[in-house]
Amino acid sequence: MKYKESLSVVVPIYNDEEVISELLRRLTAVVEHITDEYEIILVDDGSRDGSWHLMQRERAEREHLRIARLSRNFGQQNAIAAGLSLTTKELIVLMDSDLQDRPEDIPVLIDALQADSQATMAIAQWEERKDSRMKIAVSRLFQHVSNRITDIHTMPRLGIFRVMKKSVVDELKNFPERTATAVSLLYFIGSRYVAVPLKRDARFAGKSGYNLSKMLSLTFARIFSFSMFPIRIVTYLGAILCIGSMIAAVGLIIYKLVGNVVAGWTSMMVLMLFLFGLNFAFLGVLGEYIGRIFLETKQRPNYIIEQVI
Repeated sequence: MKYKESLSVVVPIYNDEEVISELLRRLTAVVEHITDEYEIILVDDGSRDGSWHLMQRERAEREHLRIARLSRNFGQQNAIAAGLSLTTKELIVLMDSDLQDRPEDIPVLIDALQADSQATMAIAQWEERKDSRMKIAVSRLFQHVSNRITDIHTMPRLGIFRVMKKSVVDELKNFPERTATAVSLLYFIGSRYVAVPLKRDARFAGKSGYNLSKMLSLTFARIFSFSMFPIRIVTYLGAILCIGSMIAAVGLIIYKLVGNVVAGWTSMMVLMLFLFGLNFAFLGVLGEYIGRIFLETKQRPNYIIEQVI
């Protein structure tokens, strides 16, 4: 059964030469049975392999395919934002390129979205995912920390794979932030969503570009963009140390008055090193916030689209 709504599908691409043809074969087979009015948007995030040339060849054979190339690698989240800015249809699908998100599940997400009249997003909730233990553990930690210390509260095991109404993407354009990720802002908007239990396949080919460093970077981006918790911890610790120092000073004065001063060079050095280390930690937290203020004030674009075909 075909749906009356038109459909945009956004897929960020990075070094995916091995998977692009199979992705488009499966995706087209699904989408053309969903609606007659659709577009598939592939965004090349500065790939270093033959992804862009393959995308061009595929474009010559597929009238519904739109391809965009960023001027360099800006990161997956910025490639997603670039793709969303190019959408023109009523419903928008966002998915990864590695076929862990199964194109055949798109109708399931659309049905779930239409079944809830108040929902504006239907998001895949992974019942099972074939990823490394480290990646799964970091993902769970990210979700737990985000729910505890930021204003963004999500259900567990949600992925990027989702169907959204155009109104959500239009609302996203009202947030000109440079340091917050597109997916985080989609949650921050507060749009009602429905979670759809799905299974996540293994990668079709290649290796994941998400290493530990990138996953931690995403975690920090959400924490420092949507929470004052780190800087409040610094404030609380500073107050506790200040009170502790005053109590210690009173104690030393009393010891001095009664003549029971004991030389303690080692303990003094340990205390100094501890306080210096804590001080540098405080400066690091402040630096994260100041750095983000610096980036926001410059108003540099998160991505530059070099070419659209």
